[in-house]
Amino acid sequence: MMDSSLFDGVFWVTAGAIMVLLVLSGFFSGSETALTAASRGKLRSAADKGSRGAKRALEVTEDNERLIGSVLLGNNVVNILATSLATALLTKVFGQNGVAAATLIMTLLVLVFAEVLPKTYAITNPEKVASQVAAPIGIIVYVFAPIVSAVRFFVRGVLFLFGVRTDPDSHILAVREEIAGALQLGHSEGIVEKEDRDRILGALDLNERAVEEIMLHRSGIEVIDADLPAQEILARCLQSQHSRLPLYKDDHENIVGVIHAKDLLRAMYKLLLGGTVDTKALADFDILSVAMDAYFVPETTTLGDQMREFLRRKTHFALVVDEYGGLQGLITLEDILEEIVGEIADEFDEDETDQIEATSDGAFIVEGGMTLRDLNRAHDWSLPDEEANTVAGLVIHEAQMIPVVGQVFSFHGFRFEVLEKEENRIAALKIRPL
Repeated sequence: MMDSSLFDGVFWVTAGAIMVLLVLSGFFSGSETALTAASRGKLRSAADKGSRGAKRALEVTEDNERLIGSVLLGNNVVNILATSLATALLTKVFGQNGVAAATLIMTLLVLVFAEVLPKTYAITNPEKVASQVAAPIGIIVYVFAPIVSAVRFFVRGVLFLFGVRTDPDSHILAVREEIAGALQLGHSEGIVEKEDRDRILGALDLNERAVEEIMLHRSGIEVIDADLPAQEILARCLQSQHSRLPLYKDDHENIVGVIHAKDLLRAMYKLLLGGTVDTKALADFDILSVAMDAYFVPETTTLGDQMREFLRRKTHFALVVDEYGGLQGLITLEDILEEIVGEIADEFDEDETDQIEATSDGAFIVEGGMTLRDLNRAHDWSLPDEEANTVAGLVIHEAQMIPVVGQVFSFHGFRFEVLEKEENRIAALKIRPL
């Protein structure tokens, strides 16, 4: 029979302290779950609507490493203290068996009331809980800041000794990867449509991609000799499917201006109204007087920067040059917008589906000049586009040679067969997933 003197005032004070410590442990566990699981986008939206708790939660989660370090420090302190008090208390009651009893009882209490219960509650509505606990957690982070900083310094020193380099300014999750992962998950679960996913990812990628990846190569640019008679230039402008055409002199790469069909037609119309449309007037007409100055951009410019520059300059046509000033291609605002919304086709454009032809054996005949990004979008594939922009470029890069017609390659989970060539250019391929 237990001695009733054991259950004195000290016993109940100690038991009460253990319960308070368990509550604090649950608070730390739930706060950590809520603050790490809460969507910063939802918190920002709530803060913009006037929620002080959401605003405080945004401030607290700004430095995730310091936040988690402070919460873990507080959680471990109260858990260890609670276990020590329980061991001392139960040893007094049960003697040597008190250690085993304390281990069993505290494991159950911590697991249920300090871990599972608070974390389950926090994960059900992380933004609401994060807003509620942000203020007290902010105080704890401030108080523990010196200790956490010392621990971070020590940890980085130990990792440095083992050859591991850490970036103090790195984030646990990059925003782009977090959004992309959420979109991919939503698409796989049928919540997000493929078109919506592609548009958002396309917009996120603008600052990661250069104009050289989507430009029209110089071999496909339609140019006009500025020394041709005005009537012939007018005829070519009317026959072209493009409204803007570069003008060159002597050499195709010596671009001296860009003629807009509307500007040329206006000039011709003025001559017509003036009654001076004759052979001599047309011969004396200076085509460069109505041409725009050529706008050149480096091939390494990002699509995001180039789009902003187009909008600032109120134009949407630029010629792309390499580091030596050599003409490489041209890019338009429409090309950049197509990376976001997909193909923008008119009566003159080639339909993207015309570049891909399905065969009866489950393969696809693809034009060599089709971009890997468009092919990946069309079939939800993941062919790499780091080393090449087009399907033909990928085959040449992987083969390390100019293939011949009939040659077959297998890489990246696909079988590529060369069907047609035009000189050294691969014109058509047959692609089959392996």
